[in-house]
Amino acid sequence: MSMKAMTAGEAAKKVINREELFVLDVRNTDDFEDWKMEGERFEYLNIPYFDLIDGVENILDKLPTDQEILVVCAKEGSSVMVAEMLSEQGLDVSYLQGGMKAWSEHMEPVKVGDLNNGGELYQFVRLGKGCLSYMVICHGEAAVIDATRMTNIFTEFAKEKGVEIKHVFDTHLHADHISGGRKIAEQTGGQYWLPPKDAGEVTFDYQPLEDGESVTIGETTIEINALYSPGHTIGSTSFVVDNSYLLSGDILFIDSIGRPDLAGMAEDWVGDLRETLYNRYRSLSEELVVLPAHFMIIDELNEDGSVGQKLGKLFEENHGLNIKDEGEFRRVVTENLPPQPNAYEEIRKTNMGIITPEEEEQREMEIGPNRCAVR
Repeated sequence: MSMKAMTAGEAAKKVINREELFVLDVRNTDDFEDWKMEGERFEYLNIPYFDLIDGVENILDKLPTDQEILVVCAKEGSSVMVAEMLSEQGLDVSYLQGGMKAWSEHMEPVKVGDLNNGGELYQFVRLGKGCLSYMVICHGEAAVIDATRMTNIFTEFAKEKGVEIKHVFDTHLHADHISGGRKIAEQTGGQYWLPPKDAGEVTFDYQPLEDGESVTIGETTIEINALYSPGHTIGSTSFVVDNSYLLSGDILFIDSIGRPDLAGMAEDWVGDLRETLYNRYRSLSEELVVLPAHFMIIDELNEDGSVGQKLGKLFEENHGLNIKDEGEFRRVVTENLPPQPNAYEEIRKTNMGIITPEEEEQREMEIGPNRCAVR
C-alpha cells in the first residue's frame, strides 16, 4: 500500500461531511487526552511514538484493515515515520501534513446565509481550536469580526469575493487566541474597532466600539449594530447584523455560556454576565440566529458545518440560560470553570500590543483546546 499526506483542509472536509476516519495519534498520552482531532464518526487509538520506534507489529491487531488510517503527531515528523512502517505492513495509511499545528490553524469558510440587499454572511470555522470568525460582505465592501492571527485566510477570501475590507472588529480582548484584527486593518487600510473598556492597556490606536454604534457595509444598509454585553470581559460587545443574526462573542455559546475569569475578575463580572444573558439578550428577538465566537464540541456543528442556533431555542435548551436563582447562577459559573487557556496572559498582552512574539512562538502559545466557556 502507498502512504499519502492528508492536508488539514482534507481532514476538515471529513469532519464536516461526517465521514469515518481512524486516527492513530502518536503524541504523548497527556497531550492526546488534553486535545485531539474531533470528528463525529472518528475512532481513535493513542500510542506514543516512542513505543513504536522498534516497529508497529504489536499494534497491528488494534488497527482496521478495511478503513483509512490517519497518523497524527505534533508537527508531522513522527507521523511520517509511523505511517511508513504501517504502509510497509500493507495498510491504507495517511499522515496529517503539518501535524496538530496545521490542524490548529486551518479555517473552513462556511456561508451562513444571504442578507438583505444582496449581502452575504460567512463563518470561518477553526475546527482544531474551536474559534469562529465572520465576514459580512455587501456591494464590494466587507467587515471582519473576531479574526484569528492567520490573516491571509481573510484577505485572500475577500480577494476571491472581489470585496474590500473596510472594517475589522473584535467583540472583546481575546485571551485564548491571538487576534488578527489589527493586522488585517493595517494590511487593508480598514478601520479597527475595539470595545474601549477592554482597551485600557493597549498600545495602539483603535476606533472605540460603543453601545449603539451602527456601521453600514456596502452601498445599502447591511447594518452591524453594537450591543454592550459584558460578562466574559468588561468590554464584551455583541453585534446584531441585518436584524437577523446575533454575533455573541464569548458571552453565549450553543451549549454553554462565557467564563468571566480570564482577567481574574470572576466574582466581579459574574453579575455582568447574568445581566447580559438574562436581561439584555432577553429583550432581543428570539428569531435572531446566535453566532458565537467559539464552539466547545464537534456536536455543535450543524449539517452544513456551521455553528449557530436561534436565540429562542437557546433560551429553551442552554442550561446556562435557565438558572433562575442568582446565587445558584453565581455558584455554577464560578465553580465550573475549566483550566485556563494555554499562555492566556501572554495572549492578552499580545492582543494589547504590549509584547510582539515571533510567529513560531505565537503558534506555541495557542496550542490546545478552546477554554472560553463555563463547563
